Amino acid sequence: MSQPADLLIHARWIVPVEPANVVLERHAVVVRNGRILAILPQDEARSRYHAPESFELADHVLIPGLINLHAHSAMTLMRGIADDLPLMRWLQEAIWPAESRHVSYAFVRDGTLLAAAEMLQGGITTCNDMYFYPDAAAEAFDQAGMRAVLGITVLEFPTPYASDADDYLRKGLAARGQWHTHPRIGFSLAPHAPYTVSDETLVRVASLAAELDTTIHIHLHETLQEIQDSHSRHGVRPLTRLARLGLLGSNLLGVHAVHLDQSDFDLLALHGCSIAHCPTSNMKLASGIAPAARLLNDGITVGLGTDGAASNNRLDLFQEIRHTCLLAKVSTLDATVIPAHAAIRMATLNSARALGMGDLIGSIEPGKAADLCAVALDRIETRPCFNPASHLVYVAGREHVSHVWVGGEIRVNKGNLMLQLNDSELLALTALWQTKSGS
Repeated sequence: MSQPADLLIHARWIVPVEPANVVLERHAVVVRNGRILAILPQDEARSRYHAPESFELADHVLIPGLINLHAHSAMTLMRGIADDLPLMRWLQEAIWPAESRHVSYAFVRDGTLLAAAEMLQGGITTCNDMYFYPDAAAEAFDQAGMRAVLGITVLEFPTPYASDADDYLRKGLAARGQWHTHPRIGFSLAPHAPYTVSDETLVRVASLAAELDTTIHIHLHETLQEIQDSHSRHGVRPLTRLARLGLLGSNLLGVHAVHLDQSDFDLLALHGCSIAHCPTSNMKLASGIAPAARLLNDGITVGLGTDGAASNNRLDLFQEIRHTCLLAKVSTLDATVIPAHAAIRMATLNSARALGMGDLIGSIEPGKAADLCAVALDRIETRPCFNPASHLVYVAGREHVSHVWVGGEIRVNKGNLMLQLNDSELLALTALWQTKSGS
């Protein structure tokens, strides 16, 4: 007697991520109530389970849904406005002035919806975001059917969103309260960076994070100038300052971590911190090459992020996976560092663990949410395929994503986005904001 299920996915290959370095051939994933019920050979799946929906992916590799560990999603509406500038000029001359003119609830909702559409079509099922109006971002991610962790951004200076650090926290915590029961939407505390947040506010963030049992999401050691300025103002490097203020711990997610010395590696490892590696943004802003291989070798959890579309300019984790591998190899002159399986793990299970969500997402295992991505390897440019994991890193791209599920619900089907808004409506939104931004 066969058992009931909601969904059966039969794939040519499955890269489950956990256990590591494994490729399953001609297996199926069985889904019930939004969770993975079983992974087993296809013939056995057909005899043991019946489901109203079944997908035959004869030339595809099935992987966990990708997790974007660091993004500013609404900044899709600023894509390309300030290219070819270093970080501080990019912020001070272009981004902050543009935000002061245009950022609003509607701007964040529409920009995040556009980002969610782009991410889903590229196999991203979860986004760890940092921006203003997190309630507007939550509305957009909910409409798109994605999973999201929304940062309660904290700054000392005023923006159209809030007047000071207290106001940022008050509004962000109110948004968190509004969405706290949603199964796909979570929140973190997101002080922007050590150079934009005071000691007093950072101590308060540490206390709140402990009280709420949540992640602290912060830009960290992105440029040499940031470290030099910290020495001038505080007498120590940024990580040492955060350690003294009580922020370092297993719930700290540092973004970028490009410029690290031995003391920084020691602090990150000692406190069990995680890092969001954003290689494309670091290259484009000429910030440098983060020592991702060294961090991994030191036992530090490293996941992958895109950063915002104003500094990348793509929300494309396949690009980040490839750049992670290639930069690590060329910067260490060692072709063996960060092999394909390790890079895929960084974009999935490592990122999930950095968010404290490793028990829910990040690998294809029984009991986990059915957040899945299928990549078609049936085109001329993807043939022949001797190693599907290697192909995911060095051959395939987001244009080869064919199907995406979040909690067992299909979000991309045969490359088509399953949203209430169609492409024409999304393009009309972007045209509206482009007109406003140009006026």
